[in-house]
Amino acid sequence: MPDLPQRVLVLGIGNILWADEGFGVRAVETFHATWQVPAHVTVMDGGTQGLYLVHHVQEADALLVFDAIDYGLAPGTLRVVRDAEVPRFTGAKKMSLHQTGFQDVLSAAEFTGRCPSRLALVGCQPVDLENWGAPLTPPVRDAIAPALQAAGQVLAEWGVALDRRRAAPPGLLANDCDFAGYERRGTG
Repeated sequence: MPDLPQRVLVLGIGNILWADEGFGVRAVETFHATWQVPAHVTVMDGGTQGLYLVHHVQEADALLVFDAIDYGLAPGTLRVVRDAEVPRFTGAKKMSLHQTGFQDVLSAAEFTGRCPSRLALVGCQPVDLENWGAPLTPPVRDAIAPALQAAGQVLAEWGVALDRRRAAPPGLLANDCDFAGYERRGTG
């Protein structure tokens, strides 16, 4: 049996101000609201922090990332890529600045010899990355639950047991920027 990771980072990246670009943040927010994780697992909204995430990545033995990735697939399609397939230097076409930053994060961690030994990316095909201030499109919003299921499968393979939360946790996002607070304004 392979060694189980000791420190796991579950990270959502993206920009909630650009429609489907917010998928990663909304997915990790929902993950945090749904699942209680063991003490060796950190759940984080990485937003658009780019290189500021390097030390968090370096501290992890295993890294699971949620992000909007333009794979050229049907809108809302999920694709899970792992380890060497996770785009580091080239790969999945991206239309936002934070992806370049995140590729730099992985490169920097690898360069220092402190890159997680296990990587998984749960990517969702966006519809709209250019509509500033817009909420997630319906196909991408509907992909959040299956993305959490895919993440749960990866984490189970890594030996991480998830327990459904019984009470609402403190939010990952403040100032009314959480999914319900930010996106409710478009529903009337």
